[in-house]
Order: sequence, then C-alpha cells, then structure tokens
Amino acid sequence: MGKSNGKPEVEGLDLEHELPPADGDEPTSNSAQSPVSSSEGTAAEAELQKLKAERDSLLDRLARAQAEFENARRRAAKEQQDFRDFASVDVIKSLLPIIDNFERALQSKSEPADFRSGVELIYKQLQDALAKLGVQPIASKGKPFDPHVHEAIEMVETPDAADHEVLEEWQRGYKYKDRLLRPAMVKVARNPGK
Repeated sequence: MGKSNGKPEVEGLDLEHELPPADGDEPTSNSAQSPVSSSEGTAAEAELQKLKAERDSLLDRLARAQAEFENARRRAAKEQQDFRDFASVDVIKSLLPIIDNFERALQSKSEPADFRSGVELIYKQLQDALAKLGVQPIASKGKPFDPHVHEAIEMVETPDAADHEVLEEWQRGYKYKDRLLRPAMVKVARNPGK
C-alpha cells in the first residue's frame, strides 16, 4: 500500500474516488456509478420547494388561528365583565329611589307615628325592588328547621312547640331565584316529648 498526494491507494486505485472493478466490469468512478439526470434533480428540488411553501403556509395559518382564538377569548372576557358591570348598574338604579325616600324621611320633622309609617312604606318599596330582581326572603318562623336554608344559633327546650320548629328569626335569610344568598339565623325548639 502506498500513498500518493496524501491519499491511500490500493494497487493503483484511488480509494476515495474509485471502486475496484467487479468480475468482468470496467472500472467506474463514483460519479458515473449513480448518474442523476438534471431533470430528476430539478423535479426533486421543485417538490422540496413546494413542500416547504406548503409547510410555511400551514404554519402561518396556525399562527393566525391561534391569534384569532386569543383575541376571541379576550373579547369574550371583556364582554362578560361589561355585562356584570352593567347588570350592577341596573340594580343600583333600582335602589336609588329608595335611598332618596330614606333621605326625605330623615329630613322630615314629622310625628313619630307618621315617621314610622313612612319608613314602613320605604321598607315595602325596598322589598318590591328586591322581588323584581329575583330576591325572595326565606320564610322561617313556625316552619320546620331546614339546614339548607336555616342556621340554628340557639336550641331551646320547650313543650309549646314541635321538635325542630323555628321559634324565632334573628336575621332573615334570602334566596336569589333558587340560589341561597344568606341562610336565616334562627332559634329552634327542642321538644323531646313530641
């Protein structure tokens, strides 16, 4: 084995560029072994460019779809917040006349009986405004104790009422439509004999 020009040779063959001839074959070079016509190379290159363009188009569409989704999500969140804000405005507007009436009652120099009847009218007005909004008081006194809508703050032994009957309401409970806003705070009877 010798070297010429720094390349290994085997009996006159350049190992980097030539293959030894097979039986009955003429010696061939690597470039002649896998001939690729220029038209096949151009077609492959065109196909590669087409696939790259399609990939870039799909990536662009994906980025746009993600941006549109994010914008739609932000828009929906803003619309929900606006809805909550404007719903609160309607509630506040319905309560403003009641506040006006309280202010008039406090400025009035009327008799205690007239003052009381005025306050009762304002209370009725407030109850009506809340009822229009869907807020309903929970009936408690004389009803059986219901842990879903009542909060017992005291149990009293008494033979005058049924067991677990609500004797007194200390703070009224309210529901908004069918949802509990606040349980009623109640005093409950305990009657072991009934």
